[in-house]
Amino acid sequence: VGFVPVRKPGKLPRKTFAETYELEYGTDCLELHCDAIGPNDKVLVVDDLLATGGTIEATAKLIRRAGGEVKDAAFIINLFDLSGEARLKAMGLDCFSLVNFPGH
Repeated sequence: VGFVPVRKPGKLPRKTFAETYELEYGTDCLELHCDAIGPNDKVLVVDDLLATGGTIEATAKLIRRAGGEVKDAAFIINLFDLSGEARLKAMGLDCFSLVNFPGH
């Protein structure tokens, strides 16, 4: 078991893959070290908050580009009425959260 950070551009020291994704108010970008995940590595994505699912979708694309397989996603908080869980289920991911709150 290891830990692999996914960060905003310019925060990681080595060569990275980048993935741009849509936000409600524009776009953003995430980066992952190119050598952080190997072919056939199985990955659980963990984040503090699930809202629309855009961040996790971009993270999953980065992991797949590196050759890894995203198995599931876990969160501390799920804002259930913002449809993030449905978006990730459509990608084949099961979502686990400790707390569920309405997002509006």
